[in-house]
Amino acid sequence: MVARLKRIGVDLGDDCAVLRPPPDCDLLITTDQFIENVHFRFETHTARQVGYCALARAISDIAAMGGDPRGYLVSIATSDSTDNVWIRGFYAGQSELGVPLLGGDTAHAMTFSCDIVVVGSVPRGQALRRSGAKPGDLVYVSGTLGGSAKGMNEPGTKAWKRHVHPVPRLKLGRFLRGKASACMDLSDGLSTDLHRLCVESRVAAEIDGELPVFPGASEYVALHGGEDYELLFTASPQARIPESHDTLPLTRIGRIKAGKPGRVTLAGKAVEQLGYDHLMNYG
Repeated sequence: MVARLKRIGVDLGDDCAVLRPPPDCDLLITTDQFIENVHFRFETHTARQVGYCALARAISDIAAMGGDPRGYLVSIATSDSTDNVWIRGFYAGQSELGVPLLGGDTAHAMTFSCDIVVVGSVPRGQALRRSGAKPGDLVYVSGTLGGSAKGMNEPGTKAWKRHVHPVPRLKLGRFLRGKASACMDLSDGLSTDLHRLCVESRVAAEIDGELPVFPGASEYVALHGGEDYELLFTASPQARIPESHDTLPLTRIGRIKAGKPGRVTLAGKAVEQLGYDHLMNYG
């Protein structure tokens, strides 16, 4: 049975949530923003899709650390485009994920945005980190890649569903405790995120296996497209990672090697980091 954070004598009407962490657990806390015309458009996304996706992205960070989400806070800036019906749809989308709402804040702005804080927990000392990969480790990804990037301009398709309804890989994250040497979720594209993992672990990586490409997507999109929210992880060859977990495919795509921290190669050539970078991809 999964231990839960205990709420102590307060509810959503109080100034703060008061929580008591379970014994023998470490707390995980993450925050994620979701902004109109950056992450979604009113013309293409329903309120329910916006609410679901905004929370699912943040929960994916908890999954990447091998944890369980315990509750969340959401601060929203409403706009002239968000009436009460829209706001109710937004929260209805979040309720699909089954994580308790602990509180938040509301303001008004020219455009809609929200900031979500998710509180999670993991057994003490077992959190998965980006910094544990070692030369000789194998590199894996879950699921298929490129579906979200392909679907972002294809409303109504299976790829579109991947874009607006990502599934946080919580079961896989828990399974990887004690097996993965490093782990993170794929939010900004494999090329960029594998580079980041290697920087944190001070290693290099070689992609020497076939990428699991979403049907209809190109290898380029699978390599550089973002928002798949699959797990990217490394493990020792002795870890014996299965080909799937709970029907989710796990594909070995490469290996970790000694070299310039962050360098990623494919077929002997350096891979550029062409995924999304919020400090560079603006305007």
